[in-house]
Amino acid sequence: MSENRATPETTAPEADALGADAAHARGPATHTDGRAAGERAASPAPEAGEPRPLGATAVSAAVPRRGRPMFPDGTGPAADPAGSHHERRIRSFQPRRSRVSPSQADALRRLWSKWGVDIDGLSRIDLDAFFDGLPVVLEIGFGMGEATAQMAAADPATGILGCDVHTPGQGNLLGLAERNGLSNIRVANGDAIILLREMLAPGSLAGLRVYFPDPWPKKRHHKRRLVQPEFIALASTRLAPGALVHCATDWEPYAEQMLEVLSAEPTLENLHPGYAPRPDFRPLTRFEGQGLDKGHVVHDLLFRRRG
Repeated sequence: MSENRATPETTAPEADALGADAAHARGPATHTDGRAAGERAASPAPEAGEPRPLGATAVSAAVPRRGRPMFPDGTGPAADPAGSHHERRIRSFQPRRSRVSPSQADALRRLWSKWGVDIDGLSRIDLDAFFDGLPVVLEIGFGMGEATAQMAAADPATGILGCDVHTPGQGNLLGLAERNGLSNIRVANGDAIILLREMLAPGSLAGLRVYFPDPWPKKRHHKRRLVQPEFIALASTRLAPGALVHCATDWEPYAEQMLEVLSAEPTLENLHPGYAPRPDFRPLTRFEGQGLDKGHVVHDLLFRRRG
């Protein structure tokens, strides 16, 4: 497989046309299968003239608590790949600084140059080269990667580009891919909005998966949720005709918002009258099991990009 997956690009006209309002990523729980809202600090209101955020942006947590870079030699994910060079805005959370195990750090150091990419917003990813010609599904928020690895093993003819900012999860997923011989997994580190807007070509994705994003349950935090009209409109431009959009949440008010937002996007059609039954290809995750144990109801939504 090619390690030269990004090609420089001076401007992206379709990205400029989207405008700054589509520039901001959600809070992940920093793109993760778990929730860590308490790890993010609330942001003050944007200054005059700054674009309104879709939600919290995502930055890598590859910085230990004492402030020294975890991968100073560039052998792993960058601490803040987009940095201040990309756009000015107030971020609504702090980078996550979870402990990375020795095995996870080893996987990152050995495999990042081959299977990882930092979302710096400065180059376009050549998905054909990065995935050896496979159709590619973008998964935003894979947590520790167990479910992602299961889906990759069950469907080796589809590439999965997992976007997250949780360094232990990135290392864990790369380790799972190596141990199980899964050559169809790649990991993107950073802001999913910058990835979609600046680094992926229109019509280049075969699908989009958003499983159990942070529901931001307090009303004043709803603006930080990922699945909002601006995000779906942006994501839809990167989907090929027939591409599947699959969302899942165990937070019912968020499920209602997802259904409303997805149904209102004219380029998408619902494959079911309302919510969908859980498809066989989505594994039961550890986080989902915890929610079910608490009596939560999980809702799946399956939409398709119109031709």
